[in-house]
Amino acid sequence: MDNDFKVADISLADFGRREISLAENEMPALMALRTRYKDAQPLKGAKIMGCIHMTI
Repeated sequence: MDNDFKVADISLADFGRREISLAENEMPALMALRTRYKDAQPLKGAKIMGCIHMTI
């Protein structure tokens, strides 16, 4: 298997997964968009930058 990415600090993987799970639960509209467009992938190949503020 050929991986074309580099993991800077694998010890942060569990923390990152928990943060992603939290975001998935706190942003149902975003998750609905993810589900709706997962097959069509209308942004495939696009370079996207974003910033989000989430208060928990």
